Amino acid sequence: MSNETQADILITGAKIFNNGDAPVVEDIAIRKGKVVARGEAACQLAADRVIDATGKWLMPGLFDIHTHYDLELEIAPDLPESTRHGTTSVVIANCSLGLAFGNQRDGVNDPIVSCYARVENIPKHVLKNCADGVSWDNPKAYLEHLEGLNLGPNVVPLLPHSMLRIDAMGFDASITRDPTQDELEIMKAKLGQALDDGYTGFSTDALPFHYLAAHPHTEKTIPTQFAKYGELKELTQVVRDKDAVWQATPPKDSVIGTLKTFLLTSGRLHGKALKTTVVAAMDFAHNQRLSRMAVLLSRLMNSALVKGRFYMQALGAPFTTWGDGAITPLAEEIPELRRLNETDLEDREARMKILNEPGYAEAFRAMWMNGKSGFSLARLKRIMKAEDYALDRNLSSMHIERCPVDSWVGLSFQDVLDRIAAYRQGKHQPLEQEKLNLDGDFAAVRDEADLVLQMLKSFDTDLTWRITTANNNPVRVRELLMNPVLLPGFNDSGAHLTNMAFYDVNLRSLKLAAQGGDQDLSYMVKRLTKDPADLFGVDAGTIYVGDTADLILIDPDKLRSYDGEGSVQRRYREEFSHEQLVNRSNGVVETVIIGGQIAWQNDEPSDELGKRRMGRLLKRQAAA
Repeated sequence: MSNETQADILITGAKIFNNGDAPVVEDIAIRKGKVVARGEAACQLAADRVIDATGKWLMPGLFDIHTHYDLELEIAPDLPESTRHGTTSVVIANCSLGLAFGNQRDGVNDPIVSCYARVENIPKHVLKNCADGVSWDNPKAYLEHLEGLNLGPNVVPLLPHSMLRIDAMGFDASITRDPTQDELEIMKAKLGQALDDGYTGFSTDALPFHYLAAHPHTEKTIPTQFAKYGELKELTQVVRDKDAVWQATPPKDSVIGTLKTFLLTSGRLHGKALKTTVVAAMDFAHNQRLSRMAVLLSRLMNSALVKGRFYMQALGAPFTTWGDGAITPLAEEIPELRRLNETDLEDREARMKILNEPGYAEAFRAMWMNGKSGFSLARLKRIMKAEDYALDRNLSSMHIERCPVDSWVGLSFQDVLDRIAAYRQGKHQPLEQEKLNLDGDFAAVRDEADLVLQMLKSFDTDLTWRITTANNNPVRVRELLMNPVLLPGFNDSGAHLTNMAFYDVNLRSLKLAAQGGDQDLSYMVKRLTKDPADLFGVDAGTIYVGDTADLILIDPDKLRSYDGEGSVQRRYREEFSHEQLVNRSNGVVETVIIGGQIAWQNDEPSDELGKRRMGRLLKRQAAA
């Protein structure tokens, strides 16, 4: 039988969503990694494997445009926690961090460990082992390295600014001063060459959460945050000239700084629009004006007045984060909590020393109670839901998931405080374990500041709690996802091992869109496939005849009933020798095909996933 009449895989009877086209029920045939036929032409072919997809949705594999998978690619290039949810392409090296320049060790500093450990809450031993295995020292060699991995999903690389700064200036200089003109020219030349070699863009960062993890630099932020406007302007001009992408985060606490920085997208001011994608448009419970401002900013940047190409990322799920004691990314912008985050994850003794310092309790109390009573600007901001911190300091929204006191698991911090009060009034009869704590460490607790401080002292990382600080309203989340001036993203996959679990958020976005019927679902499929492919300038995102066969099958009934918030599990990952928060969307994604090969089916990886190459390095097309 000739190749022209034979297919490797024939999928029959699926309802196909592709590139915003009206959905159609038809067959699709795959041969040698490509879509070779659809419709009548497909059903004429014999096939080695036939998949009956009657009643199922078929669509291109989904993009995850904001990941931190740089480290996991080195130890688990199949990326199973994304592959299982239908993600077939991931953008790496976001927020200025990545491996493009190797480990960059200088005999004193270990940049991968120092930059990643707190920013992404990844244990230092995992990072050190990764850095030990690095064999390249330049961006082109890194691309060659990626092409040699047994990739699961396709990989879309950005060039990270922090690492570019370290390369040109040295680690210590990159966090203490501006570059000389010669150093800036070196950065521009290396950025330009990297974009020519296939990097799809350039990532920077300005969020006030991102601090270094190695002494004596723990009070300093990562190198990209030391770049002034002039440096960013010159580097993004290189990106503009190459028609590549700038990924950025805003200087959150500066409206003027945010506006000035993001006007770099402007074609009117700079002659040509700069493709810009920014984290993140979310509906914050404690500051509800932020999501409205994000939409307004995006409209302004893309208006005829500014002529930008600006895409703020919207998260398609409640922004729920977990904390292990004080270890949570939300703590980094609050000085009293940041000090505890400066310690190593395993160093309980160091945290106890800080917690017991003279004056610490008073400083903690002042921070925690600020704006909760009396008459002050802080009180007004709290009443108006316009506070500055992402952590809202509301005990009712802080829920306990693991705790040495078994009877407190499932309660909020407020519930625990109420129990303490009830016990003292003789209205609560605790079991022995709880009674020992109420009569012991917690005997002196009088209010919420006392309670939080004592929880940290008594339990440290044995206490796990969660809080949802944004996107509580699914109607508003859907509005943001469907807004054409925004783009679905900000899953942060591969980062914050025990703090976040957004690996399934593309599915949650599809579920929300599907509430509006086929037209809205088709629109969302395009936003999760072809739109990001076009933004990053890569050849992917559709399943027309001749396209690479990256596609997924979804059970619509399972998707409709899927509980994303209830899908989070805590699993031990051998690859990390550490726990990780993951999602389980069992039954929703029936089949994942990458490069024409079955990667995942019936909630199980294929025998070949991770053992042979399925995905490919998606380079910027202008550099192909």
